[in-house]
Amino acid sequence: MSEWDGRRVLVTGAGGFIGSHLCERLVELGSEVRGLVEYNSAGSWGWLDESPVRGELEALLTDIRDPHGTEAAAAGADTVFHLAALISIPYSYETPASYVETNVLGTLSVLRAAERVGARLVVHTSTSEVYGSARYVPIDEAHPLQAQSPYAASKIAADQMAQAFHLSFGLPVATLRPFNTFGPRQSSRAVIPTIVTQLLTRDAVALGNVTPTRDFTFVADTVEAFVKIADSAGAVGRVLNVGSGKEISVGELVERIETQLGRRSPVERDEERVRPPASEVERLCADARAARELLGWEPHVSLDDGLARTIDWIGENLARYRVGAYTL
Repeated sequence: MSEWDGRRVLVTGAGGFIGSHLCERLVELGSEVRGLVEYNSAGSWGWLDESPVRGELEALLTDIRDPHGTEAAAAGADTVFHLAALISIPYSYETPASYVETNVLGTLSVLRAAERVGARLVVHTSTSEVYGSARYVPIDEAHPLQAQSPYAASKIAADQMAQAFHLSFGLPVATLRPFNTFGPRQSSRAVIPTIVTQLLTRDAVALGNVTPTRDFTFVADTVEAFVKIADSAGAVGRVLNVGSGKEISVGELVERIETQLGRRSPVERDEERVRPPASEVERLCADARAARELLGWEPHVSLDDGLARTIDWIGENLARYRVGAYTL
């Protein structure tokens, strides 16, 4: 019997890319899963609409900014996985206030709800974007935080709010800081899906800067990190990086994907996709030693294997994708 059997969990952002995969994994482990999905007039559960576990979990449509709806969703939860957030960096330049409202005030609402219902643990989701351009690599958790976009600023504030609730009110909070997660269901706003979709549908690939490097982790490995951090008493009050420790530039990434697809296309610079110069994060590479030592976590899916799985999925679901702006 799994120690997750019967454990009541709430996943915010359950209908999203990582959230839907996490819900499926928790159901597989035997948990009683409630997913908080942003309210919409269609009543859609996002990616959970087509999930094989749809009938084995409960979904509640509300808004994390609403304290009443959030508390109702958290009622009875042993563990709260907080993944809901606005994540597109380009959009954060256009509407920074919405990022404060969702990522900061929404996180405050989730934390307060977890405190009020007596949750045993909150797993808060951070992002490597909070580090800004690496001052040294690999980046450990002691690396200075630098907000180079409104999105990053909102996530730093959310991280600090989570830590404040732990220190001020004794709320058990563990923060997971994934580097760039990729895999099936990721939207075309992200760099790997936009490269794949353009290679499949266009004669050229339009990108912004191709020199920045990123550290990519397949979604199944990121999900396992969420599961493991929720099982670690030693992670409470900590921030833990999750990444492969390997970096690759956007230009090199295009070549790797071209090799898998067996085709070559010219790369064109699209000025509309270029971040403001001081906002560009030039280099990200994770030091995940703390996660390895404390959680026993290791990534198991290589970049090439993960790309193959992602390419296959996108090819089968190409009609879902619009080729548009992306963000790293």
